[in-house]
Amino acid sequence: MWIVLAFFVAHWYLSLFFQTFFLHRYASHKAFTMSPFTEKVFYVLTWIFQGSNYLSPFGYGVMHRMHHAYADTEQDPHSPTYDETIWNMMWKTKTIYSQIANGSMVPDKRFTEGVPKWETFDRIARSWPSRLFWGSLYVLFYLQFATTWWLFLLLPVHFLMSPIHGAIINWFAHKYGYRNFEVRDTSMNFLPVDFLMMGESYHNNHHKHGSRANFGGVRWHEIDPTYQVIRILHRLGVIEMANQKELRVERVRKAA
Repeated sequence: MWIVLAFFVAHWYLSLFFQTFFLHRYASHKAFTMSPFTEKVFYVLTWIFQGSNYLSPFGYGVMHRMHHAYADTEQDPHSPTYDETIWNMMWKTKTIYSQIANGSMVPDKRFTEGVPKWETFDRIARSWPSRLFWGSLYVLFYLQFATTWWLFLLLPVHFLMSPIHGAIINWFAHKYGYRNFEVRDTSMNFLPVDFLMMGESYHNNHHKHGSRANFGGVRWHEIDPTYQVIRILHRLGVIEMANQKELRVERVRKAA
């Protein structure tokens, strides 16, 4: 039982990390830069750890920029204000994302400029053979190690993990929580200590300062786990923070 639960938790956080680190903070907001080779490495790692839930960085990045531009208006790709249920919102999100990723929707240049695009890899990673390959591996793992029937109830979460991650923030973090900033949308900080979403739940902070790599840090308890990894990767030279001022302000705070 424990090996299955450990696998589930590992898949949850590793998939989420590459979604928030690579798709959100890098592809959407360019909070840091990396070399073309490193970018391709992270493409592959995102495919491995998102597996059957792989999201195109281009499709995600463009759609997320649209969300910030049109937050909580009729043009928002996902807003609880205009979608009656979470299921309606998720389906609308899927439809718009697929149109962008497939090229059937041509968004404004302001949404596409600088968003990473690797069409050949995306076609493979988003294909049904790829999704079935990863899904089959999850099923085989559970058949091998699951010791009780209820563990198999976790399998659908593996199959839908990326949409679930998105729905938690796009729905609940626009309906519940607290606000540090008054902004022109309904974004809230869903969790005061983000143990579940690796910093993503500090959504109100993020809508106020969209280009910041650190989604937390406004209040003492707002610790952003993904940002701690970003700092380490910056020091190792794997990435370079786009906003060096953000690091300098942090050093000043610690010195004080």
